[in-house]
Amino acid sequence: MLKRICGLGWEVYQALPLDEKITYLMQPDGTPFHTLFAQQFGLDLLTRLATLTNEIRAISKSKNGTEFLRSLLAHKRAMLYFSQPSSRTFLSFLSACQILGMPSGEVRDMATSSEFKGESREDSVRTFSSYFDLIIMRTQEKGLAEQMAWVLSNSDRPIPIINAGSGQDQHPTQALLDIYTLLRSFERTGGLRDKTIVFCGDLLRGRTVRSLSNLLLNYPNIRQIFVAPQPLQVGADIQMMLKERNIQFELTDHFHRAIPQADAVYMTRIQDEWDATKGESARIDTSRFTFGADELALLPKDAVILHPLPRRDEIDTVVDSDPRAMYWRQMRNGMWIRTALIAATFRCEHQVHAYYRN
Repeated sequence: MLKRICGLGWEVYQALPLDEKITYLMQPDGTPFHTLFAQQFGLDLLTRLATLTNEIRAISKSKNGTEFLRSLLAHKRAMLYFSQPSSRTFLSFLSACQILGMPSGEVRDMATSSEFKGESREDSVRTFSSYFDLIIMRTQEKGLAEQMAWVLSNSDRPIPIINAGSGQDQHPTQALLDIYTLLRSFERTGGLRDKTIVFCGDLLRGRTVRSLSNLLLNYPNIRQIFVAPQPLQVGADIQMMLKERNIQFELTDHFHRAIPQADAVYMTRIQDEWDATKGESARIDTSRFTFGADELALLPKDAVILHPLPRRDEIDTVVDSDPRAMYWRQMRNGMWIRTALIAATFRCEHQVHAYYRN
């Protein structure tokens, strides 16, 4: 049984240290019930999910395997509740549900839901839980996915919530696909250890950067370099986390000095949707934080380039044809590891292992 949050008021639960919160979110086998934070994923769980993802990919290559996967969760239903715009995250989760045979519903425009009439988020989520067995939730409101998980955990139908992006804070499943892409990229060069990861762009407001920086703590001797104009440099909380864990990191605005050191460059776009005032981001000079032909010439031959997408002008299309550009493969990896996460959430891991072995 999942350790229930019953008896804890929201304010009491919210005030708990993150490590203690996480104990309420995990199943006895170590997989998440609610997936809310990147910090829920330790090395053992990341390894399990990567293995499960590889097996699902292999199984899906045959007709019989595809039919097996489709039978796993045909008795479950998923709601994709995306109140913040999305294409890649939405479609990859939708595809993951289809791979596992899960019928799905969606709410993407609040004008078409009862929230337009004034219904509370709590009542909307309770309504979804009456019809569905999983809620995949994306919102621009920080902490909302966590609060809705608390609501459902205290209801008579506590179904899982997967955080598909919550405010500027967390995007745990993006970090999962980023880690999985790095693991596959470094299979022939010593694995994900003793590597330097260079983050570049809007690091202050990029929730993908925050989540990936956390997950990288699970791997030995990973150095992190944060390249950004000063107003967009990574937040003090991430810096404190790295200091407390004695992780090597560097803050700089010299992109060309960082590139030759990189085993992976993680590019991000300017997150101007979070501007406090219109045009705030446009006043920051970001011209030195782009990747094109000159930057390719500086990049080591075994390094890789990642981007959570969508992109604007921070990666020139000339980079797309370079074998080190992994962002399209990275995007497809998202579908597969999200499939594995959903399968693990519903305790299908052993069935997949057994089919793969046989």
